[in-house]
Amino acid sequence: MSASRSSYRQLQPEDRVTIASLLLQRHSVRSIARLLGRSASTVSREIARNSVSSDGYASRQAQQQWLYRRRSTRSDPKLHSQGILWFLVLHFLRLRWSPEQIALTLARLYPKGHELRVSHETIYNCIYAQPVGELRKELIATLRHAHNKRLPRSKEQDRRGQIPDMLSIHVRPPEVEDRQFPGHWEGDLIKGAGNASAVGTLVERTSRLLMLVKLPAFKPASAANVMQAFTDKLLGIAQPMRQSMTYDQGKEMALHKQLTANTGVAVYFCDPHSPWQRGSNENMNGLVRQYLPKGTDLSIYSQEQLDAIADEINNRPRKGLGVRSPLSVYRELLINSPQHSTLIH
Repeated sequence: MSASRSSYRQLQPEDRVTIASLLLQRHSVRSIARLLGRSASTVSREIARNSVSSDGYASRQAQQQWLYRRRSTRSDPKLHSQGILWFLVLHFLRLRWSPEQIALTLARLYPKGHELRVSHETIYNCIYAQPVGELRKELIATLRHAHNKRLPRSKEQDRRGQIPDMLSIHVRPPEVEDRQFPGHWEGDLIKGAGNASAVGTLVERTSRLLMLVKLPAFKPASAANVMQAFTDKLLGIAQPMRQSMTYDQGKEMALHKQLTANTGVAVYFCDPHSPWQRGSNENMNGLVRQYLPKGTDLSIYSQEQLDAIADEINNRPRKGLGVRSPLSVYRELLINSPQHSTLIH
């Protein structure tokens, strides 16, 4: 490396040790520069800046001088530990205000450019930049989700395998959204210990009726197993109550076109990371977890046992149904359907 190009490289601690050693051996500045592959002006400036008058040039003191000068030339961060803004933010965090609430309040109180304004991202960065200790633990505990690491909020393209020929929820008929007509379902899987077992859940949107679907013990969440298990369960439903199903973008629904061909049920897919688009199913999964807790082996439950759990849940009165049970509402819908049929599930 030539001296002209290497002079742009920052001197390292080992370079300062070499300079101090060569000075003790009475080397000239130019010979030191040649040995280091640096320009003579760089070495001369280093010696002049970082020498101690009484002791001359010593590598440890030179490194300390350089660090002090580097830190002192940088302005304090917006939320430095001795600033008024930091104590103000700390006060609101301890009141359980979110960083966004703090930032918006300060923006309302102070004009643009004021030193007491700060963005919520700066607050988050300051919290997670704290060294490991009690203060960091306390600040993270004030946040709503209290994650130990900052999670990215940007939603990049979903990196999971794309399901071919998906029908988006946004092309779903409006009567499905309004729950005006029965026969439209929401589907999902709940997983057992180590994701080694699973149970399918189906919830009818109008009546909130729940059906649980047993999946094979071997590769329970595979597309073929899910398609066959859901096909068998859906074919047990009276045809008027078999219109559509809304699902997330899990790869287990990759054979959705075959499911539609088998059952006549059109499958619509939610947007990525949008569980509220299947709100009935998400709520019902929480009720099911009372019977099938997380971390248990779900393969031990037979279809008869799962049906018994579903019947118990379906007989509970629901406020959203006028204190009627999903089962009674489902029966009324069947009786009033154009093609009257008996209840099968």
